[in-house]
Amino acid sequence: MGDFAKPVVVSPAQFDGLDSGFDPAERTAAGNRLAHILVRGTDVSADHERVERALTLADDEGLCSIAELWSTALPDTLAGALWRLYVLRTWIHNEPTRASREFTAGKNSAPVEEVLAGVQEPPGPHEVAELADSVIRGAIRSDLDVALDRAAAFAHVAAVGRVHLVDDDSVHDLDDAREATASATRLMETAKQLRHAAKLERRGHLA
Repeated sequence: MGDFAKPVVVSPAQFDGLDSGFDPAERTAAGNRLAHILVRGTDVSADHERVERALTLADDEGLCSIAELWSTALPDTLAGALWRLYVLRTWIHNEPTRASREFTAGKNSAPVEEVLAGVQEPPGPHEVAELADSVIRGAIRSDLDVALDRAAAFAHVAAVGRVHLVDDDSVHDLDDAREATASATRLMETAKQLRHAAKLERRGHLA
């Protein structure tokens, strides 16, 4: 998992008019609405159906229209937190071997308890992917802060592992080593952002 690069965007029509014809401000507002529907819930069945279509698009196309709506959201917003969860989820699904290897290396190479306050045991890649699915599908609401903290813990441990593995014999090329170090820094930043979002959620300020 490196930069939060945008995938190819699906036609707005496939989003059932959610963002069709919107200017950037309206697109951001649409992303925020979708984030609140997913996490806070709604009594409108049509919205639930739209969410399911959005999730199907995300699974089929990478991140697609979901990314188009959330990828520019600030990290201290609900939409921004969901974007970072979705990126973690997608990375794990796309590179499960690497995610597991880096997570294992992170757990074994350095003590992380102090920076993982409140998370007794950092979740592994498969657990984080399921956790992200649960949050995004609205199955986790009252404990969203805990979910964000656990995702942050995983990202932190994986980032530590990625740095550790830079010295592994498998990394021979200097440019590859530099990119791995830079991507580990970005992953660590994601961990910090998710942790901050968890704090905001506990205070009732994640909007």
